[in-house]
Amino acid sequence: MNVQLAFCRRRLPVWLIPMVWTLALGLWGLSRQHSVWRDEAATWQVAQRTAAEIWHMLGQVDVVHGLYYLLMHGLFEFFGPGTTTLRLPSVLAMAVAAACVTVIGRRLAGAWAGLGGGLAFGLLPAVQFYLQEGRPYALVAAGAAISTLLLVTVLAGRGGAMCWAVYGGTVLVCGLLNWLSLLILPAHLATLAWSGAIRRIWIRWAATSATAVAGVLPLILFSRGQSDQVSWIPPLTLHMMIGPAVLLAIGGLGALLDRPQAGRLSAAVVGLPLLAVPQVALIGISLVQPLYLDRYILFSMLGLALLIGAGLGAAIRSAAPRFPRASAWILPVVVAVAVVALVPQALAKRSPDSRVDDVLAVAADVRRLKESGAAVLFIPAARRDTELVSPDAFTGLRDIALMEGPEESGTLKGVEAGPARIRAAVLAQDRILLVTDATTVAKPVSAERDRAKASALKAYFTVVSDAQVRGRRVTVYERLGPGQRSAH
Repeated sequence: MNVQLAFCRRRLPVWLIPMVWTLALGLWGLSRQHSVWRDEAATWQVAQRTAAEIWHMLGQVDVVHGLYYLLMHGLFEFFGPGTTTLRLPSVLAMAVAAACVTVIGRRLAGAWAGLGGGLAFGLLPAVQFYLQEGRPYALVAAGAAISTLLLVTVLAGRGGAMCWAVYGGTVLVCGLLNWLSLLILPAHLATLAWSGAIRRIWIRWAATSATAVAGVLPLILFSRGQSDQVSWIPPLTLHMMIGPAVLLAIGGLGALLDRPQAGRLSAAVVGLPLLAVPQVALIGISLVQPLYLDRYILFSMLGLALLIGAGLGAAIRSAAPRFPRASAWILPVVVAVAVVALVPQALAKRSPDSRVDDVLAVAADVRRLKESGAAVLFIPAARRDTELVSPDAFTGLRDIALMEGPEESGTLKGVEAGPARIRAAVLAQDRILLVTDATTVAKPVSAERDRAKASALKAYFTVVSDAQVRGRRVTVYERLGPGQRSAH
């Protein structure tokens, strides 16, 4: 039976199945055993500031995520802080993206291709990872899916001025969430050229895109002054290119099965540029300044899902004339095999160990180990996120290195005193809790302030307790008695 007729008889939209499927995958293990890693901790602690404090911070740091922080601030105010509030927007966004992939695939390659692409999207490893991430990348993917659907609509001659207005607004919002999402525009440009779009569409697309870019341009220029935030991204290596090469190979196979033709709109004509152009463009940018992180172009997975769906649709169409009954089982069997094969990876991504650390993990240890009158230090200072996310655990502890708090200073980690002042503060204590990275993930101490903390602890204190869990470490130091000081 033709699947499209079956859905129509049941009055069940095809896109609803991948949407519910992706939503279910996102809700499965959403709390990750009540763990929050360092990137999500930034969202958590900033979202709990006032709008004025967030605005103050954006002038100093993280302006590229400003719109996202303000959105999450509203959600935290309304629903309260928690892992569900933190991650549910990403789950809902990915569900919307899956629905859009399904609609695009159905329009361009038939119901089987749409359904296959939508289901495949939710299973992609990168999607599985960011499906439950309290960061803006899933929202960008949803916006990219919506804008691509609108482009397909106007290319099919079904949309008018309203479609273009929503297209431009969606691209603008995505750009404000992450300006590297503007790499979707050259992908859409390639689709326009490949599909042989008429002159009127070219003019409207150029005007709409230019307006969206102009709206994002101030953010791009201002964020360049905060480029130190991405200075940790490593330069490109051949090993880093293996992943993109595999993705392009899979997408290319799906495009070949779809048999794209110049001057004709198809799943391959939309999906292949959406997959390849952002990947290649970011690689090119990274040759000048290292910026290659897969999350920055997560939306390119929309193209991969479309191409996988197109390949499945082509296989089903080829098998249908000779094996009409068996062909209807191709998609269910492929999805079932994929699910079984990906179960270990899916379980791993829902584990706290899937991230480099867990800022909540040591909260219980801090509560257990702290004593009245004790002080606390953080190495590096960014590990203060543990206190910012779990302030109750640190009640009674004095942050002796902190000179100005994160909210007052408009920073993510606060402003610490100079090395000499920190050293003097350390030497005035009898008991100190040190929160730092676990030895397996810790980097060498490099900042002068952190070296002052470490050297004073080593010379004048001894370790009486040490706990490590999920990438974080809490060490309790007590002051050495006279004649017990370490040589330093």
